[in-house]
Amino acid sequence: SAGQVTVIQTPKEKQVQNGQTVTLTCKTSSSIGDQSTGWCKQCFSWYLQKPGETPKLLVHSIKTLHTGTPSRFSGNGADYGTDFSLTISGVQTEDTGDYYCLSVHLINSKAVFTQ
Repeated sequence: SAGQVTVIQTPKEKQVQNGQTVTLTCKTSSSIGDQSTGWCKQCFSWYLQKPGETPKLLVHSIKTLHTGTPSRFSGNGADYGTDFSLTISGVQTEDTGDYYCLSVHLINSKAVFTQ
């Protein structure tokens, strides 16, 4: 439909041992923000939802760690990009849960948020 943005998030599920490194990726069908105006060039974030809890912000602005996010988490991607990743260097048991990426796009002069 018009104004649609698709997001491919991989892997769907991953089981790892404590201490291992894991990388999660999100690929969007269009660039984030609007390069012609400079709007929302880093509007991309990562959330972790642990079982029975609400989602918590981990990383915003592509690679900025939210207050309280452990340093083992790192985000990567380019301004106005389409390919983004979240790496956990030295996974801990408490990192278990569902990870979500969120991006903001300009489609037909309207802001479109993905979920």
